Amino acid sequence: MRVAIVTETWPPEINGVALTVQALARGLAGLGHAVELVRPRQDGDAAGGDDGYEQVLLPGASLPRYPGLRFGLPAHHALHQRWSQRRPDVLYIATEGPLGLTALGASRRLGIAACTGFHTRFDDFARHYGLGFLTPVVFAYLRRFHNRASATLVPTAELAGFLGEHGFRNVRLLRRAVDTELFHPARRDEALRASWGVAPGDPAVLHVGRIAPEKNLELAVRAFHALRERAPRARLVVVGDGPALAALAARHPDVVFAGIRRGEDLARHYASADLFLFPSLTETFGNVTLEALASGVPVVAFDYGAAREHIDSPLAGARVPRDDEQAFVDAAVRLGEEARRCLQRGDAALRDAARAAVTALSTASVARHFADLLGELSARRAA
Repeated sequence: MRVAIVTETWPPEINGVALTVQALARGLAGLGHAVELVRPRQDGDAAGGDDGYEQVLLPGASLPRYPGLRFGLPAHHALHQRWSQRRPDVLYIATEGPLGLTALGASRRLGIAACTGFHTRFDDFARHYGLGFLTPVVFAYLRRFHNRASATLVPTAELAGFLGEHGFRNVRLLRRAVDTELFHPARRDEALRASWGVAPGDPAVLHVGRIAPEKNLELAVRAFHALRERAPRARLVVVGDGPALAALAARHPDVVFAGIRRGEDLARHYASADLFLFPSLTETFGNVTLEALASGVPVVAFDYGAAREHIDSPLAGARVPRDDEQAFVDAAVRLGEEARRCLQRGDAALRDAARAAVTALSTASVARHFADLLGELSARRAA
């Protein structure tokens, strides 16, 4: 097939959507499909190929309060003209911004099959930025946007059920993958742990993600402080950047802020930890949960998204009821103490259980499923 992928975020931007879409594009190209990537131009970009696919770079602008992220500007004429001359068999539209909206409009006018990805709960974001009154408006927009496509792809059965109950049509499940070769317990680095101030036998607690109000990071710090009452030499390491970094660092000088990490460096940070705290309540999935598990690090998270789908053993982590903050703290203390005992005994039970939870989520199998879904939609439109 010839597949056009439209996204308003792309590496080196650091977020789950950018990395997921990149993995899908690479997976399709690896299967021999012709992939055209449509995205906003970033600083330092030049038109050309990347990993076996063609890139179409269009105007964009910085996202307010997130200068490192961009959104695409409307591009109906450019896309209509391009796809009239070089028609894709099917489109995958990953983002709901102005570029995604005009891509969806162009596909409908040209009769090209298109599916969308539901990656981000923007309706929840509004509440965390003091715009809760806009939540129903944003959700209604998302529903109208996705219902204009042939299908909406989501990463969990839970989300598929929720959207179906709220008027989203043709919701299909496409599970997320994790690079189990990159994220691996073998990347554990004792020198890195020592640089954090972690002695052998003491637990390192990790969080990876955007440092922003909607990520609920104060709860992670609260849980860590509760653990430290039992394990005084434990350390909390936060990997990432965002608008709340300066304020969080000022309030918690005892936390190690490691900044943005990528590739093998990020994988070392994961594998060098003993417990991963993920207190967010605004995710559609939570890719970092899979990366932590693949690295052999048990996870404490609320019972939805990736945690609900993949934490299936008390050794691999803990899923706690949504909005029960005390349960989150208690689970962090329990698993943190167990991690310390395992370290002192030289026991790999927690690491083995965490790793086992995601070893079946290969990138190749997800790419094949994605290609099958796109092929089905293309054939249906042709018929």
